[in-house]
Amino acid sequence: MDLHRLRNLHHPDLLRARIEREGVERTTLSFYRYVRLTDVEDLRNTIYQEWESLGVLGRIYLSQEGINAQVSLPTANLENFRTALDSRQAFQGVPWKIAVEDDGKSFLKLAIKVKKKIVADGLADDAFDVTNVGTHLDAATFNQKLEEGALVVDMRNNYESAIGYFDGAYLPKADTFRGAIDEVVEMLAERRSVDPVGRPIAAPQILLYCTGGIRCEKASAYLKHHGFSNVGQLHGGIIDYARQIKAQGLESRYKGQNFVFDERLAERITDDVVSTCMQCGTKNDRISNCQEVTCNILLVQCEACAERYAECCSPSCREIHLLPEEVQRAWRKGRSTRSTKTKAINDPEGLRRRIREEEEVLALNGTLHPELSNIIQRVG
Repeated sequence: MDLHRLRNLHHPDLLRARIEREGVERTTLSFYRYVRLTDVEDLRNTIYQEWESLGVLGRIYLSQEGINAQVSLPTANLENFRTALDSRQAFQGVPWKIAVEDDGKSFLKLAIKVKKKIVADGLADDAFDVTNVGTHLDAATFNQKLEEGALVVDMRNNYESAIGYFDGAYLPKADTFRGAIDEVVEMLAERRSVDPVGRPIAAPQILLYCTGGIRCEKASAYLKHHGFSNVGQLHGGIIDYARQIKAQGLESRYKGQNFVFDERLAERITDDVVSTCMQCGTKNDRISNCQEVTCNILLVQCEACAERYAECCSPSCREIHLLPEEVQRAWRKGRSTRSTKTKAINDPEGLRRRIREEEEVLALNGTLHPELSNIIQRVG
């Protein structure tokens, strides 16, 4: 078997053009399952060939603890893909969550990676019972529990909840799952109540939600390990909640967009706009990555600011992004990518202040990167 062939090494621009030419209807879906897998490397190579032949694109993580997959495939091949999954006992009957908004370009290539965990949660699984999870709730029951006063908690990162969330949800400030779960445990501990003689008062039911449900599996078990027994979780996450409310004509208690981890970045659940542009402060929920390659940071950016800053987060990044590619490559040499340290803008006011300061320097000096003159001279 030529293992080198079992990966896609083409440039994103070529892959994007290939999708444009393909001209077939595609369906984006996700699924996960915690299940004991063996010979994971061999399984990875086998299903890569199998799924590639079905036109599957996407990001799939495999580990000894299971599978976590977000994929796009030709709609005409859905039945064959279902058959391929069901042919393996480990994946038999695994439920799908189908995207509510789909332009057919959610993924550009097929990437199947073997990982230690199918979600990078930072938790020591041998420290608690990962199978003792919260009660799975469908959309109607989740809405009912909200009406009854349950405490709803968003188990996503801060940049995900920036563009959409459930009414009244507690939104962690952390930008990692481990940071969020620790923050939630601390918050819940502070809210524990006791009666006049010091006896614990029954806490309200805790409702957890995330994008597709997988993070809530670990989070609910972790909360129960910490003594919070009345825990429920939105089965199928926001993705399946959106499908259920549409199919059943229910009110959506989720407002705005759902952040997704593919080329779309977000899919709209309701017309509510719950965020503002981080650069100008106007009401907007368009989320994007800074196009300067060594930045790549996520931010909410309106269309006017996207045009003004060339799809970048700041004048500094804009100046680099607009340079010829060969100059950009020379400038990037040896530099680390900023978003490996910080995934998203967490201080919009700080960003706006930085933009004002950079614009003043740019107007005065004509550049924010004096080192570029030597690089341009050398490359030119």
